[in-house]
Amino acid sequence: MKTTVKINSKNTKMVAHRGVSGLERENTNQAFIAAGNREKYYGIETDVHRTADGKYVCIHDSNTARVSGVDTDVEKSTLSELQSVLLYDMDGEKRADLRVPTLQDYIYICHRYGKVSVLELKTPFEREHIKEIIDIIKDLDHLDMTVFISFHRQDLVYLREFLPDQPAQLLTGEWNEDVKEFVNKYDLDIDICYPPLTKEVFDSIKAAGKKLNIWTVDDKALGEKFADWGADYITTNILE
Repeated sequence: MKTTVKINSKNTKMVAHRGVSGLERENTNQAFIAAGNREKYYGIETDVHRTADGKYVCIHDSNTARVSGVDTDVEKSTLSELQSVLLYDMDGEKRADLRVPTLQDYIYICHRYGKVSVLELKTPFEREHIKEIIDIIKDLDHLDMTVFISFHRQDLVYLREFLPDQPAQLLTGEWNEDVKEFVNKYDLDIDICYPPLTKEVFDSIKAAGKKLNIWTVDDKALGEKFADWGADYITTNILE
């Protein structure tokens, strides 16, 4: 039976990338529950999109082709249309219980299992959409256990209008003066991919007073190296 890869994470908090996506189909309730059932995971990460009928769903891609073989455009489809698509299990077979979950499903699971929601604002949202997402999380009493992340700077600017003190991280592949200026202006931490992360860059980010989340780390030795460096978070598909 396949299981997670255990590491000595020291004081680094482990975040399950799209749920425990090394074991269950990514961004499904099953993957989220797999993370919820494992004490070592501090948080559960997912990606949020908005459907044609104004609902919010958890899926990485802009269509369902990769995870289902059916090319359904997420933002041009209704929630009902999306949830009629069966997703592949890890063995490539389809399962009737594997569907695209709603944001409410994800938040409910995080709340039930006491996990921090690490929520990626996946697309450039309108200001009112950010407010709708916040309200959904607030209604489920989980806002104090949510970290927002995004590549899209305007999403984070809108977020700061509504939530000046909410934990939030800029997703980035680099650390330069432009990034530094933006995250300082909006009081954001850093969520960085590990190639090409170096110890010099790591130390520079920490010296700037920023918490640092490293993604997506699935190698045991690499994960333990980043834990030794003092990473605040490691986002992973399979390490625990």
